[in-house]
Amino acid sequence: MIGHARRGSADLVAGTRRDPLGEVRTSWAKLGQTDPLWAVCVDHSRRGGRWDPAQLLASGRREVGDAIAVLDRLGLCARRERALDFGCGVGRLTAALTDHFAAVTGVDISAPMLAQARAINSAVTRCTFLSNDAPDLRLFADGSFDLVYSSLVLQHLPPPVAARYLAEFARVVRAGGAIALLVPERHLRTPRGFAYAYAPQRVIAWFQLSVFGYPAPMRMHALPAGRVKRVVEPLGARLIASERHPGYGGHWRMAMHFVAAPSVPAASHPAPSTPVGQPVHDDVRSG
Repeated sequence: MIGHARRGSADLVAGTRRDPLGEVRTSWAKLGQTDPLWAVCVDHSRRGGRWDPAQLLASGRREVGDAIAVLDRLGLCARRERALDFGCGVGRLTAALTDHFAAVTGVDISAPMLAQARAINSAVTRCTFLSNDAPDLRLFADGSFDLVYSSLVLQHLPPPVAARYLAEFARVVRAGGAIALLVPERHLRTPRGFAYAYAPQRVIAWFQLSVFGYPAPMRMHALPAGRVKRVVEPLGARLIASERHPGYGGHWRMAMHFVAAPSVPAASHPAPSTPVGQPVHDDVRSG
């Protein structure tokens, strides 16, 4: 059993070198097949199918409502016609965004997650769920959305891929719009926090699979405000605020970054050469 888990972890790490989204695709397909609601909002008491979908969606409405209140306070995103929920998972936040926007599109790499999203949001007519298997957002034209919202997603991606997506957010958001990102900005200075931050990924993956019983490992990367700024500001976007977020932290300090859209949508750019995140390992969504 232990040897099998180690080989699986090694394959996932090696897969990142061959395919920038290979590990992400494999892990989140497995998570979507086995325990999708728990995977998108980890609460150890809700593991094994014990998340009630109505309660999960209510948690999304609270998060989105708080984010919209900050956008209002900052004077961002006055027009609210179209929103993008990047890494939508089961649609926990997608439906909540329809309380504030006329139409919302959720995109995700995991087909099982998207199937769940369509099922639990079947009564919400202003949601559209799309598969995106590319390390960019080429399926959307420049300036397509008033808001790009991404919650607890970019930390799971290889840093160059996360940087490429950040640049794509600046391209697909309209002038006058905004980007809102909820991410871990750094690990906490606790013994477990340090262990998760600096242990090799294969060790963390082995513990997640064999000790904690995760269906698949979840790779983590911190994304502090300075790294967001270095990616988006050369594209004409502006980091307006980074606010501490009290939820989902576990062994991480969480932040929501608010970015004002470029006055003209950014053209397509290659991924920045400087990685957008530093590798750290834990499930940021655990309480």
